[in-house]
Amino acid sequence: MKLSFKNSLFPLFALINLALILPIQSQDQQQDYLDAHNQARTAVGVGPLSWDDTVAAYAQNYANQRAGDCNLVHSGGPYGENLAWSSAELSGTDAVKMWVDEKAYYDYDSNSCSPGQMCGHYTQVVWSSSVRVGCAKVRCSNGGTFITCNYDPPGNYVGQKPY
Repeated sequence: MKLSFKNSLFPLFALINLALILPIQSQDQQQDYLDAHNQARTAVGVGPLSWDDTVAAYAQNYANQRAGDCNLVHSGGPYGENLAWSSAELSGTDAVKMWVDEKAYYDYDSNSCSPGQMCGHYTQVVWSSSVRVGCAKVRCSNGGTFITCNYDPPGNYVGQKPY
């Protein structure tokens, strides 16, 4: 059997393509969401979240409803909630990073956000009484990405500090 140069490179190209695809997909797994959340929680001395399939099913159901328009409309459901939308591909860990980056705008002493800034996504991520999380991601009909993470019990109660 004679191998041509072209045939001998195919496995190499297949391996390179697989290496490029796997890291993107792996940032949307349960453990990736948990790791991103729990890293932020550890930084402020809050215990870890655990994955909850019931909360994740709620998140997936809500994300599926938003796939047609991808509007950031809060579900009003029984869980705390963080939402993210992007017109481009967005991984679950990217979404959690966006929420955690709001820490720069949160002042613990006054328990408030810097004027004109949001920090409620961050405070929900680190809310100490939230112990379970479930997240979901959908591709929007317009090509964007919609991600939701829900927390049980919910957090962000007015007048209470997250930790």
